Amino acid sequence: MNSSFESLYSTCSMQSETTPLLQNGQFNRSPLPSSGSSALQPTSPRQKVQRSQPVRIMAVRRLQEEEQQFRTSSLPAIPNPFPELCSPASSPVLAPGSLPQSQPANKHEQAYHVSEGIVRHTEECSAVMQEPGMKKLLQDVKVFSEDGTSKVVEILADMTARDLCQLLVYKSHCVDDNSWTLVEHHPHLGLERCLEDHELIVQVESTMGSESKFLFRKNYAKYEFFKNPMNFFPEQMVAWCQQTNGSIPQSQLLQNFLNSSSCPEIQGFLHVKELGRKSWKKLYVCLRRSGLYCSTKGTSKEPRHLQLLADLEDSNIFSLIAGKKLYNAPAEYGFCIKPNRVRNETKELRLLCAEDEQSRTCWMTAFRLLKYGMLLYQNYRIPQQRKAMLPHFSTPVRSVSENSLVAMDFSGQIGRVIENPVEAQSAAMEEGHAWRKRSTRMNILGSQSPLHPSTLSTVIHRTQHWFHGRISREESHRIIKQQGLVDGLFLLRDSQSNPKAFVLTLCHHQKIKHFQILPCEDDGQIFFSLDDGNTKFSDLIQLVEFYQLNKGVLPCKLKHHCIRVAL
Repeated sequence: MNSSFESLYSTCSMQSETTPLLQNGQFNRSPLPSSGSSALQPTSPRQKVQRSQPVRIMAVRRLQEEEQQFRTSSLPAIPNPFPELCSPASSPVLAPGSLPQSQPANKHEQAYHVSEGIVRHTEECSAVMQEPGMKKLLQDVKVFSEDGTSKVVEILADMTARDLCQLLVYKSHCVDDNSWTLVEHHPHLGLERCLEDHELIVQVESTMGSESKFLFRKNYAKYEFFKNPMNFFPEQMVAWCQQTNGSIPQSQLLQNFLNSSSCPEIQGFLHVKELGRKSWKKLYVCLRRSGLYCSTKGTSKEPRHLQLLADLEDSNIFSLIAGKKLYNAPAEYGFCIKPNRVRNETKELRLLCAEDEQSRTCWMTAFRLLKYGMLLYQNYRIPQQRKAMLPHFSTPVRSVSENSLVAMDFSGQIGRVIENPVEAQSAAMEEGHAWRKRSTRMNILGSQSPLHPSTLSTVIHRTQHWFHGRISREESHRIIKQQGLVDGLFLLRDSQSNPKAFVLTLCHHQKIKHFQILPCEDDGQIFFSLDDGNTKFSDLIQLVEFYQLNKGVLPCKLKHHCIRVAL
């Protein structure tokens, strides 16, 4: 399936070298004038090794030098990968041959370049910002996190959502796994949506009201439909899948959405709120490239029976928050198509509501694909291509102090360096298990070990990002939905019914399930188990690590954990 995507992607890329963009409101932005000097590269002189200093292993030193050279020379310093595809109006559906051409980065863009979590030094940025005509291109943007904290970031006028996310990842010391996203949140309207990676921050902010704000949040489902398209597009909702009796392969399904010459169509019943009224009507609706239509006569799709509900070109699709409370929605699976010109008014909002979560996800995903087309696949492929270019042993990037350490084997008479990474990982796991056993024996003998079961084993989980403390069942549902309904997304919390127990909240097949973790006692030791004591763990960290590798009694392995980061 990926090979077929690549063929379509490569074909469009080759055509983009000679074919200009379509006349769809786009324009080519000329680079800013530069003084002719390139951005500074941080260099440090080689320090003389003294007797009191430890000597680094030469192989590790060469690894660091090659890695630094790769970062500074191989990756182009461009904050916006596709600047030609961003316009003040919107980003249209692309046709084959209209993919962007590469554009060299100028001096001002290099000052704010973010690539794989690496940001230019503050001194370099400050020097560039003092140049004439540079201050007027800067703008302050306030971003909020899940815990309510905020940070004001100074950005350039052409910074994209992906660039700002990588900058916040760097400043917050997070792990950049390409699932961070910016959320456009409208609390007064009860709407929010995840920005696409190529969208300009300044352009989006110009369409937001005074009470609206940006949120920095995880979204694991941002590009999940490229991996499992059949989970997002049921056959009964894709019109042309029914005509072929479901014989269309998964790769062909997505290619029809990415290729602007094809005409995919999503159809089904939706609850539609009438404009200017509080009532909702159940109508037969179909989504096409030209817009969202409803049928005025049953399920008929004849042109004379179709009425335009919303246009894709100058609109964006949002999830509906608290739709029952704010808009008297018939179900909790509401979404909204909001014109870009609308800020605080609710009169022109096209409110819709699906029957279940899978249907809502299908409508919203199809809207994104039909509007942006190949742009989404480019956004999805960029992190993968960068990751493939890096050596296997340098991903993820480790700190300098960690790179100074090597795995050693002291089982023989002479110690040796373990060069095989698989063997080194196995040795580390064996050492960890042996360390746990030694600590357990010391506890039984009455030693004052820091791993006493009555102290550390009952509180050590509170330092983990996947533990969310005393939150309600409804709050855990909200967090899971916000960070993406993908298989294996989980969090742990305190049980509200049993003060000594915990609850594992897990997402599987776009449904949220709860599993109670109960403490049990064996030979004077306290263990935790979620299968009635058949599998016991000394603490919750060991339990999570086990189910990340083994499915056990769970419907799937633990893959992604919900996280809240303070900015």
